[in-house]
Amino acid sequence: MAPASDTAPGSLNIANWQYPENIRRSFQNIAKIHPTARVSRGNEPIVRLHISQARLGNLEVPKASYTDPSLTVRGVIHATDTDAVLVVHNGRILWEKYNNTMTAQTDHLLMSVSKTVVGTLAGALSDAGLLNVDELASTYVAELANSGYASATVRNILDMRSGIKFSEEYLDPNAEVRLLEEAIGWAPARGAVGPIGMYDYLLTLQAKGPHGGPFEYRSCETDVLGWILEAAGGGSMQQLLSEYVWSKIGAQQDLVMGVDQYGTGMYDGGFNATLRDLARLGHVYVNGGRALNGKQVISPEWISDTFSQDPEQFEAFANSPGDNMMPGGRYRNQIWFPNPQTNAAVALGIHGQMIYMDPATKLVIVKLSSWPLPQDPSKLFPTLRAFEAISQHLRENG
Repeated sequence: MAPASDTAPGSLNIANWQYPENIRRSFQNIAKIHPTARVSRGNEPIVRLHISQARLGNLEVPKASYTDPSLTVRGVIHATDTDAVLVVHNGRILWEKYNNTMTAQTDHLLMSVSKTVVGTLAGALSDAGLLNVDELASTYVAELANSGYASATVRNILDMRSGIKFSEEYLDPNAEVRLLEEAIGWAPARGAVGPIGMYDYLLTLQAKGPHGGPFEYRSCETDVLGWILEAAGGGSMQQLLSEYVWSKIGAQQDLVMGVDQYGTGMYDGGFNATLRDLARLGHVYVNGGRALNGKQVISPEWISDTFSQDPEQFEAFANSPGDNMMPGGRYRNQIWFPNPQTNAAVALGIHGQMIYMDPATKLVIVKLSSWPLPQDPSKLFPTLRAFEAISQHLRENG
């Protein structure tokens, strides 16, 4: 982690925006720090989310062990640096809360929830016959044939099962995940890589093993996937996302995409959206691929594939070289599945960004946060258990 900022109070820039004391402000002001492009919401009517308030805050959250303190849903939300939280059941708002200057119109940085946005587009292009996930990545982007991705398939990349060497150690300034930020101008150039742009940086990555092996979480996979989708769809990311996804969900605002110095999207973690628009997107995954306005965004077949509990996925996840702290979990189509018992899908981003999607109860919970640390199990896992407690309550009480 970079040292504390010595800049003037209120000043945010590429050097200090990720300092712990600045995250609460910077995540709500990315367009003032980095270049961005807008993904149009289109001309469709905004889908209104009707309010049907429920008393959920006092629900008890199951303990992970007998030594854990007793917690309520409200207690977990209060203790986990929550900027905003929204619980939507069958398209109706049960609970909505904003903190820390957040409002219903605020665009908040999604970090790696962005990956699920890109994965949704992959599903839409596959449904349209423009993307074959079993093809080699280099079929769509010829330049990848001369990189570490030479023999990787699109499916390998979707499920983060390539053999690429890429460290996701956020607190290591020399990890590839941090060097990528330097390459795209989202962090000061230290000379290690230089400001070469997203796509040129991806071409420097090398394979450390065969593709199609164990799951390993690597942000670069989504950036390569975005490149592939642009080629397969024949347009820019902002054009394709608007046409196939964002214009179909009845969003209230444009999606804001952070970009590099050449206008290429920061696909792995640079999107920004409102709380309610994320709920509108999440509903697609709990409603067979259909948005709240009835528009089919992705096919039921893609949804079925995403939620299928394939033994190979469990094995790939269990054999991951990193400790994901999700025993029995899996990863599919740019989405986490941390609990095989609930089989709920979770879009996750560092510093506490989440969309919880449970088709069994048609429940969507969105939480936007400003955790000081990128990863914090003491905040993540109680939050997931709180979401599961809400889902269980709805299952039992309707």
